[in-house]
Amino acid sequence: MNFQVTVLKILVSYLQGHASMAELKRDMALLATSGRDWAERTRRLAARVPDLDIFAQGLVERRDGGWRITEKGRAVLKAMEQERL
Repeated sequence: MNFQVTVLKILVSYLQGHASMAELKRDMALLATSGRDWAERTRRLAARVPDLDIFAQGLVERRDGGWRITEKGRAVLKAMEQERL
């Protein structure tokens, strides 16, 4: 499972793209045990952006005791899922 892609996918699923650390940990644990399909999917997505760094690239920001996906993060995730960068 690719950690950074998983974080983007989790955050985009939350209202306003923000999740507390407890929510992130819970969702990560759920996805980590969900089977090979998720792990393979996140690896494929990550391969499309080999230099992915969600914090250095401004895709995710730390805020209010959690993390929030930025508009740039949403755009990169959308491009990864559409296979266009």
